[in-house]
Amino acid sequence: MQFAFTDEQEQLRSTVRRFLADKSPPMEVRRLMETETGYDPEVWKQIANDLGLTAVHIPETCGGQGFSFADLAIIVEEMGRSLLCAPYFSSTVLGATAILETGSTVQKEELLPAIAAGERLAALAVAEPSGRWDAGGIAATVRDGKLTGTKSFVIDGHIADLFVVVARDSKDKLSFHVASADSPGIVRRSLEALDPTRKLAQVDFEAVPVTRLGADIDGEQALARILDLAVVALANEMVGGAQWLLESAVEYARLRTQFGRAIGSFQAIKHKCADMLLEVELAKSAAYYAAQAASEDDPELPVLACIAKSAAADAYMHAARECVQIHGGIGFTWDNDTHLWFKRAKSSEVLFGTPSLHRERMMSRIENGHA
Repeated sequence: MQFAFTDEQEQLRSTVRRFLADKSPPMEVRRLMETETGYDPEVWKQIANDLGLTAVHIPETCGGQGFSFADLAIIVEEMGRSLLCAPYFSSTVLGATAILETGSTVQKEELLPAIAAGERLAALAVAEPSGRWDAGGIAATVRDGKLTGTKSFVIDGHIADLFVVVARDSKDKLSFHVASADSPGIVRRSLEALDPTRKLAQVDFEAVPVTRLGADIDGEQALARILDLAVVALANEMVGGAQWLLESAVEYARLRTQFGRAIGSFQAIKHKCADMLLEVELAKSAAYYAAQAASEDDPELPVLACIAKSAAADAYMHAARECVQIHGGIGFTWDNDTHLWFKRAKSSEVLFGTPSLHRERMMSRIENGHA
């Protein structure tokens, strides 16, 4: 499979980048991360109504634009570059994708238009207090149409209007269910997280009425597929952030002088910047290729997703550490913006599994024929 961005995709990237440069500068990120909701409703309306980004990969029959997953990846890369504080990853990337993968035709046509319009926020609830994202970590149960259990690390779960929840049915099989956030029996609370730009919540369900998505889907396969897509989107978001850190480090090295010379002229700094560039570009290649594979339903996706996540996570954390070092003493201060991306890099590194976990999973999938 050969891959290159089309002219239309480059125009999409340029449009999103200009918008985010205006709406999500570091000062605005700092302001929003201190708020309870964590986003600006007016900017969210512009994202949904003016740019139509909340509908990008949702089919036209469900109120969307019918673009590819690769187009969605471009958008999240730019959002990762600017650290946009908005429920885009939770609702559009996770919630809408889960419904697309598991819902019946009627359910998709009923649930997705409001999400595509940005009028309803969806959140995917998978992990539980154990922190596991795989099928073995699911203990929540559904009995007689009532959901009971606790979900943790739910991205934007504190503001979601709709939960897509993974649970075990009466036959101990995994199944996906939809619960309205205003249903009786739901208690949610915000969690303190290292990265305040991405809000997390714990959601308790006590005999909450739910609607099952799909009739005869294989829950474990669906969960694996959804998480692979989530991992690919996250990898693209991470390389956007890593690119910002690289550019920030290089710019500072050009401007900062020591001993009468720009510090970028010193061999040690040159090596740091060159190593960062190499890692970021390699991670980009892996993330872009995986996104294209997701668009084409490539059978290699399970392996490519693991490669993309591990490469992007390593590159992001390396860029974050080196950017702090190159900025010297001010790199460790609150006033310097580097720490915002450093915290996102660390939180993204462990989200959906660590790089070492994904490398192990990659080898297992290769041995098992990409299952």
